[in-house]
Amino acid sequence: MNRTIRRAAVFALLMVLALLVRATWVQGYEGRALADDANNRRNIIEQYARPLGDIVVAGEAVTGSERTSGSDLAYRRVYKDGELYAAVTGHSSQVFGATQLEGIYQDVLDGTDTRLRNPLEVLTGERADPGDVLTTIDPAVQKAAYEALGGTKGAVVALDPANGDVLGMVSTPSYDPSSISGGDSAAWKRLTGDEDKPMTNRALRQPLPPGSTFKLVVAAAALEDGLYTSVDAPTDSPDPYTLPGTRTVLDNENASAPCENATLRTALRYSCNNVFAKIAADLGQQKVRAMAERFGFNDTEQDVPVRASESVYPSGMDEAQTALSGIGQFDVTATPLQMAMVSAALANGGELVAPHMVSAVTGSDGDTLESYEDRASTRIVGESTAEQLRSAMVTVVEEGTGTNARMDGLEVGGKTGTAQHGERNSETPYAWFTSYARDGDGRQVAVAVLIEDSGAARSEVSGNGLAAPVAKAVMAAALR
Repeated sequence: MNRTIRRAAVFALLMVLALLVRATWVQGYEGRALADDANNRRNIIEQYARPLGDIVVAGEAVTGSERTSGSDLAYRRVYKDGELYAAVTGHSSQVFGATQLEGIYQDVLDGTDTRLRNPLEVLTGERADPGDVLTTIDPAVQKAAYEALGGTKGAVVALDPANGDVLGMVSTPSYDPSSISGGDSAAWKRLTGDEDKPMTNRALRQPLPPGSTFKLVVAAAALEDGLYTSVDAPTDSPDPYTLPGTRTVLDNENASAPCENATLRTALRYSCNNVFAKIAADLGQQKVRAMAERFGFNDTEQDVPVRASESVYPSGMDEAQTALSGIGQFDVTATPLQMAMVSAALANGGELVAPHMVSAVTGSDGDTLESYEDRASTRIVGESTAEQLRSAMVTVVEEGTGTNARMDGLEVGGKTGTAQHGERNSETPYAWFTSYARDGDGRQVAVAVLIEDSGAARSEVSGNGLAAPVAKAVMAAALR
């Protein structure tokens, strides 16, 4: 073979090799990228080519799939009691994507999770039969919370303190995810443009000032630090109390309440601002923040498994601002989930079990892919502190500002809150109630209620008047 032919053969061989490398690259890397591209409609067509797996409540699916007509998408998602469970399921839409449990477990529900595939499906790349998501939600608790909230703008979270199960999670006003599952743009525009934000999960995603419910955190810090040894020991709390470094006098809502040097029990019973503002100032922001963070504040990765917005205890405050933080004001914010966690930890002897609203993820054959039965628990406060604060919370319900939560035959403890809203408190306040209840068999539940707006006159807004009756209905459903 002469030199010219040899060079041409080598060049041709190199070109063939280059084409093979390029083809491999396109089919392997770029092909996968194109297949995974969000704008690739084939993915949506494949996803909705057959029924999705279900989200299950107490053994019954609250989701489903129905045949479509006149579309290349064979099925669309439908919801049973969509408004009731929207804060749990979220939505799965052919056009607008997926949220909440629908989004987190999308691969399981549409059959693309690799754990669902048998060896043959792995080799062929064929989509497996979809799996299901089993929740911890108690339908009686969920329904009680939804009906008790009624037409108000608010939220409820109910937890089992012993194991962290989310028994109920409701946000109102709600919406029916079925209305947008098929891509109805008019419905989407109406929902996203609604001033009441029905698609916002207020239970997890809208932290607001917790008001006097935060006093439980401050009381826990005072007892754990040794500032006061008992909920029945007198505090050093002048009334009226002037915020440190200012001439601003902090008022108590009940001017006739015995708040001067009141015990923690009395201060919780009457919700004495002077006592908890003074305690926060005496402890200092670092000690109060440390206790708040034990309960879950300032956690940017609070997953249940849907991620909750961060509940914030601020830093960089002066003494006056620290005092205001002691009554759940200034820049303190909390979600209903967070305040339910406070009551749950105290009800559980000072230990907080990580909350979760999924018990298991299963394959189409019922085999468990993931189980959430064993959850981490964290010691928040000592058993003595928890016992004392529970006792004080019972006093609040039996004799104090939380009497609307009282129930015969049950141990009920709680703390009310009325949080300022708007510049110089110009808007209607938020009403809060965080509580626990226990029956004679040791079953218990922790509940937090936020009433963001009830439509009531400003003078009628209170944690006891608006939020406590909702908590009572939810606790009764959980234990009766």
